[in-house]
Amino acid sequence: MKLATIKRNGSRDGSLIIVSSDNARFITASDIAPTLQYALDHWAGVEAQLRQRSEELNAGEIADARALDEDALLSPLPRAYEWIDGSAYINHIVLVRKARGAEPPATLETDPLVYQGGSGRFLAPTQDIVHQSEEYGIDFEAEIAVVVDDVPRGTRAEDAEQYIRLVMLVNDVTLRNLIPPELAKGFGFFVSKPATAFSPLALTLDELGDWWRDGRVHLPLRTVYNDSLFGDPEAGPEMHFSFLDLIEHAARTRDLTAGTIIGSGTVSNVDRSRGSSCLAEKRMLEKIDTGSFSTPFMQFGDRVVIEMLTPDGRSLFGAIRQTVRQG
Repeated sequence: MKLATIKRNGSRDGSLIIVSSDNARFITASDIAPTLQYALDHWAGVEAQLRQRSEELNAGEIADARALDEDALLSPLPRAYEWIDGSAYINHIVLVRKARGAEPPATLETDPLVYQGGSGRFLAPTQDIVHQSEEYGIDFEAEIAVVVDDVPRGTRAEDAEQYIRLVMLVNDVTLRNLIPPELAKGFGFFVSKPATAFSPLALTLDELGDWWRDGRVHLPLRTVYNDSLFGDPEAGPEMHFSFLDLIEHAARTRDLTAGTIIGSGTVSNVDRSRGSSCLAEKRMLEKIDTGSFSTPFMQFGDRVVIEMLTPDGRSLFGAIRQTVRQG
């Protein structure tokens, strides 16, 4: 089942819609659940109705289904109770820490890194990334995220999959040049982590089939930057901490609320031929090879597209398509 949120005048939360498996058509679901957050809050009561309507849509049994325009969509959750981003790809951690002259933590392979991002307002998947200055070091980060139901405190990884409701893609926009002075204060990210964008569509696990296993999505995550392929690293094999591990870590000392989003961190492979999912990684590889950075961070007018394709070229989640603007 594919769910999305369409813009609705006067509502910051939009309206819930169901999208066909080929991303071509949609039908409203607002009579079942007015918003995606409502559906997550009442999942046990509405899931069967949503699935039935999804099946009817895919079977061509709904006469008033309409063509989907991704520009009309908000992020599936336009705002959320919690946005918890991990850093599950060790290659990424090592490279970006080198870029700012920091050592990886001693617990690199045993304890996940997470931060709590701003979740009061997410960017729409085709909304511009607007910032005052290029000197901030504007960067994209292509990631995957899951949306969970209520998760009890103390949930273990082996029990965590039952709480995963949806999967999405992420552009975790980062202001790289604001990170070092901010972390030097010893109190974590804030101004260096502005609004995040998510893919147009959120998928239930069954839509992924065999591509979902061991708490990971086993497909390449593709990033196109200024119309050129920037990277398509495999998302599954090198995700050191699975989403199940990240849920266990996040729920170690607290309950998680339905609608909480948990991110994978930037997808990264040791194999350089797969490219990168952020500019910081490419810059660090340049410095390793040549002693200096040559690729700049994003400039006004630069464009990024983040998408996940099946082996036969189908777009699973739709595409995050964003342009950097001054404002």
